Amino acid sequence: MSTPGAALLTRQPLAGGGGRGARGLAMQLLLAVVSSGYGVGAALGWGSEELAEIMGDFGLSAAGLLAAVSCFTYARAIDSRERPAWLLFAFSSLMGCCGNAVWGWYEVVLGEDVPKPSLADFAFLCFAPPAIVGLLVLAKRPVTRAGWVCLGLDSWLIGGSLLTLSWSLALAHAARTAQSGAPGSVPRAALSLAYPLLDIALVSMVLVLHFRRSETNRSAVNTAIAALALTVLSDALFTSPLLSAEYQSGQLLDAGWFAGSLLLAYAPWGARRLHPGPDPVAQARAERPHSRPITGSLPALTPYLAAAVCTLGILYNVVDGRKVDRVVVFTGCTVVLALVIRQGIMLLDNIALTQELAQKENHFRSLVQGSSDVIMIAAPTGTLRYVSPAAAGVYGREAEELVGTELATLIHPEDLGRVVHEVRRFLAAPPTEEPTTRIECRFRSGAGEWLNVESTVNRHQGGLILNSRDVTERVRLQAQLQHSAEHDPLTDLPNRALFTRRVRQALTGRRAGDHSTAVLFIDLDGFKAVNDTIGHQAGDELLIEAARRLQDSVRAGDTAARLGGDEFAALILGDGNRDRSAREYQVHEIADRLRTTLAQPYRIAGSEVRVAASIGVAFADPGITPSDLMRNADLAMYRAKAGGKDRVEMYAPQMQAEVVRKAELAGRLRTALHEGEFALLHQPVVSLASGEISAVVAQARWRSAQGILFTPAEFLRVAEYSEGGHPAVPDASRTAELGRWLLEEAVGQAAERHRAGHDVPVAVRMTAQRLLDRSMPLGSVEALLTRNGLPSGALVLELAVSDPRVPFDDLERRLAALRRLGVLIALDGFGSGYAAISALRRLPVDMLKLDRGLVEGVVESPRLHKITAGLLRIANDLGMQSVAEGVDLPEQVMALRAMGCSHGQGMAFSGPLDEYRLRRALVRGTFPVPGGSAQPALAGGSPGGSMVIHRGSHNETPVPPA
Repeated sequence: MSTPGAALLTRQPLAGGGGRGARGLAMQLLLAVVSSGYGVGAALGWGSEELAEIMGDFGLSAAGLLAAVSCFTYARAIDSRERPAWLLFAFSSLMGCCGNAVWGWYEVVLGEDVPKPSLADFAFLCFAPPAIVGLLVLAKRPVTRAGWVCLGLDSWLIGGSLLTLSWSLALAHAARTAQSGAPGSVPRAALSLAYPLLDIALVSMVLVLHFRRSETNRSAVNTAIAALALTVLSDALFTSPLLSAEYQSGQLLDAGWFAGSLLLAYAPWGARRLHPGPDPVAQARAERPHSRPITGSLPALTPYLAAAVCTLGILYNVVDGRKVDRVVVFTGCTVVLALVIRQGIMLLDNIALTQELAQKENHFRSLVQGSSDVIMIAAPTGTLRYVSPAAAGVYGREAEELVGTELATLIHPEDLGRVVHEVRRFLAAPPTEEPTTRIECRFRSGAGEWLNVESTVNRHQGGLILNSRDVTERVRLQAQLQHSAEHDPLTDLPNRALFTRRVRQALTGRRAGDHSTAVLFIDLDGFKAVNDTIGHQAGDELLIEAARRLQDSVRAGDTAARLGGDEFAALILGDGNRDRSAREYQVHEIADRLRTTLAQPYRIAGSEVRVAASIGVAFADPGITPSDLMRNADLAMYRAKAGGKDRVEMYAPQMQAEVVRKAELAGRLRTALHEGEFALLHQPVVSLASGEISAVVAQARWRSAQGILFTPAEFLRVAEYSEGGHPAVPDASRTAELGRWLLEEAVGQAAERHRAGHDVPVAVRMTAQRLLDRSMPLGSVEALLTRNGLPSGALVLELAVSDPRVPFDDLERRLAALRRLGVLIALDGFGSGYAAISALRRLPVDMLKLDRGLVEGVVESPRLHKITAGLLRIANDLGMQSVAEGVDLPEQVMALRAMGCSHGQGMAFSGPLDEYRLRRALVRGTFPVPGGSAQPALAGGSPGGSMVIHRGSHNETPVPPA
């Protein structure tokens, strides 16, 4: 077929059985050879009269016995309603076997003519009745009483017609012979009439069964019918006047009986092997349209054909000038009467069927026309032959407009190939295994739009029946749900799941060998400050604008995604460039341009907002997995943040090794916290004027399983790595637990020293975030001091303020409450960091602790010398104690003392001491001061060893704004 519609419904050839029937074909050839050999031998007279009698009698008996054994064995092997029929066929064949055996006994053994009548005639007469009953068993049973009547009438129509013709040709002569009164004429005439009458009855049943046979095991039944028909034909020739007088055993007529017996023996087995499963021919016939209606009408024409045969029998006598026999007239009248009765029954039955069909047609028509689904019937050529009225509401096209349209012209060109493939596969599949299928495609509507249509497809006379419904809304909802599941609801960018799938496709698809593909991880620096200062609504607007800029900056084939919070990502597909350095330079330029774009000012809520972007880049190395590639980009991004933010960092393998090492240390740190592996050391704070110990600073040390003693800087840096190995904000739970342990242990040991007579304050370093942590309420410090019996003035909290996001209002309220308890506050790291001057201006502080960086260069650098002197002058003007951290050299001691610094902490006096060495130092009380005692150049503070805090002067001191 050349049209698209015909191509849509073209069948694919079914897979053949190949050698499935090879064994059955061999049996058929063997049957033909044996039958032909017997026929040739009979035609040549078998070479001798004696051999001819043996083959004509005992040969036929052996063939009948074989048929009886075969049918009996098959009847025992099956378990169905056919078993009685095959048992009757076995008995019928056995009767034929016995008859031929008796005939051979007289002719071959005794050498006498067979008497008439004899036991052979009795056996032969018993052949037909069992066969007739067996054929009735195999026939399809009528379901109504009228059907049984029609079956009987059809049998009489065929039998009466054959009787009329046979009586006119031969049977009338036999009847006249019996009326002549000759001795023995009556029994012989009765036998002469019995044989043809039984044959007529058998032929009638054969013909009736041919049109009413059951569908079960059709091949075996057809073979059995052919065998009985061949036997009846041989009987008819034997009883005819032309052959009956001249017949002798072993003649060619015996070949018909012999072949009939062999064919009956072959019927159940050969046909069964040839078709072990469902009959594909019958199945294909059921699927094909009825191209030859005359063949299907033969059962209806059978009564008329029988009446025609009866009429020919009567006309034969009239044309020949003979007197019409009463038997012929009576039989003809009964045939005509049976035909009239049958016709009347069929007429009434047809009227009832027509009414029932009209009712069902109206019922189904109302169902089809009232259905919201569109029902279409497509011819084998692909043309629509029927379309239900629902098409107007579903497709926007009238049903009459669609009738005659090619089905393929209604389907979207992109879906047509898939639909054709599915239809061909469905038509090629056995109907019993797949009676229906479901196809979804796009149909053209009357307005020219494409509708998503779901169709249930069934076979119909070589074509198709399609029950279709519009599922456009469902498809749109599914697409919307799919989009929502794969995209970020705020920015509408792909989310992490879709981005991961795109990365996997880039690494495993046709680009699998392209190692120039890169992944960019992007984090907005300062976004949290935007949320905290102008609100989350403004933060959302900033994220939406950043996502738009990111989407506009990537190429059409690349993917921009939001992973969560202020983290974004971009997939830059490779261009096949094998020059790694050139590709890295190109992607670095793309990332840097993207960083610049994201750093442009944002106009949010009427004000200008700025954020920066830290970007990590990782390339698809050979054999890398999507998760590893994304992890590498993540590590590079956090390295960019750690390196100062607002920069682009390329991934290097040592980043992963460093993360693994720090993750191992973090794991060991967690174990150490729970197993008590931390030790507390104290470093003395010494008066630079007298060398007396004025305070001790508590410092934690961690002794690892390998015996390594980690300093606070080392294990606190390790604590700033999350459990997944990604550098992030410090783990609040571990930092809080470590700070809690340090404070409790320092207060407990200070209380024991206080009870031993060493009234030296203890200083504990604490970050501003830790001090504001909700897990550490104000009452917990007071309760800790009370529980251990330590005076509140003996505790100094060294406050570290390095994060610009710390809320100073909350911190000021918290420090004021602690000072009311008597706790002293020292500002740690003064002279460095973001919040030093701001903290000094706003927070209630008792002492300043100079940063180690200033102390290290105070002797060598005149610039640092001037800066340090200025900071110390501020401390003295505010009436605060000053402590220099990291005083390791005598020159530093003398320089700091000359600048007015009152106290120092460092290796110039003592390193961190355990409890035993600390108490020995406290008993001694002083450390030697390099250069001896000297009066400070700037008066302020106490020249003695103890720290004297001047309360109340800070708030009244005018301080210029920072």
